[in-house]
Amino acid sequence: MKENKNIEFLNTIYQITEMGVIGIDDVFSKVSKADFREFLEEQKKEYNTILEESEKVLSSYGAKEKELGKMVKMNSKMMADMKLLTNKDDKVIAKMMVEGSTKGIIKIKEAMNTYNDEDGEVTKLGEKLLKTLENNIEGLKIYL
Repeated sequence: MKENKNIEFLNTIYQITEMGVIGIDDVFSKVSKADFREFLEEQKKEYNTILEESEKVLSSYGAKEKELGKMVKMNSKMMADMKLLTNKDDKVIAKMMVEGSTKGIIKIKEAMNTYNDEDGEVTKLGEKLLKTLENNIEGLKIYL
């Protein structure tokens, strides 16, 4: 039972992080400022590190990550394209990224409250993702 909760928590971490990577990929080519692109590249590196860590811990449980479905991925791209159809300003992109990170914070906090006191390594990874999301929002504020 406890093992299943850890696997569920890890998959939540994985999917939130995967959504972050997808979100960055969806808007990256539309960003005009070089420093904003660099910021997004750093965010993506952080997300990829968390993805790799979650895959490794999932593997230690004999489990595999549950990737986001193709419809979720397509919907993300379509929503980004629609929001940027009339205004491709970096401020709009920054706002979208803040909104996405905020959704990620809500999801990771819900998961942490649901799966608290489980495997310490999993909890640490959830806390790392939370801190990353919070830091991302702070960093995005200058582009709003």
